Amino acid sequence: MIKNIATLTFSLCLAFTYGQQAIAPGNNPFDSTWIKDENYTMKWLVLQDTISHELGEVTTSIQHDGEKLTLITHVAMPQLTEPWVDSTIVKLKDLAPLYHSSYNQNRDMVIHFEDRLTGYYNDKKTGKKTELDQESAVSFFDSNSYPQLIRWLPLEDGYQQVISIFDFNPNTQTGVITATIKAVDSEVMEIDGQPKEVWKVLVTDDISNNQMPSYYYIDKKSRILLKQEIEMPGRKMVMERVDFK
Repeated sequence: MIKNIATLTFSLCLAFTYGQQAIAPGNNPFDSTWIKDENYTMKWLVLQDTISHELGEVTTSIQHDGEKLTLITHVAMPQLTEPWVDSTIVKLKDLAPLYHSSYNQNRDMVIHFEDRLTGYYNDKKTGKKTELDQESAVSFFDSNSYPQLIRWLPLEDGYQQVISIFDFNPNTQTGVITATIKAVDSEVMEIDGQPKEVWKVLVTDDISNNQMPSYYYIDKKSRILLKQEIEMPGRKMVMERVDFK
């Protein structure tokens, strides 16, 4: 009974706060025809004042087999002493999460999404390992897959949406939180001297306490992500696709 009340309260709070119910796998308006197998690389830059510094590259693989969608990202940075790899598996029909792992030199993290959420977070700096074992009381997306979900939603000028996501980080918070699409606008980008019509999508999330807005630049014709900008205090992170044709 307490679990059911908590679930209802969470849903009502989202509806009252944003004027609409947060989307989740059970009410996902995405268009699966946009999903294609992909392998692409983004150049990772940090901009501060007038200075631009390249941090590294992020390579993403998206593969689907008819029932499951697998997302794998490899981060390459000169100073890394261990591989940085994130893997996510979701159901293709509604993007409900099944598995998420993240391995890098600072921490290892694994989540299995079943009737119960199980896994662990191993902080390599402190040596502390936190186990995860809790009921899955509400429907949500994995925090690592929602940026891809944004590309496949019914975007249009003025579109707004709240997305229910689960994040596991003992150093901040663990549980169901939200990401919010605050604005969608039409823009034109120049790629290799050619104009490209794009959706510019403004998103914030509770992971950063909604203090670091992200801007996604998504090609209207293909829904390919061309660029992402993240506003941070005193600087800006930029991810630019390097292999767009």
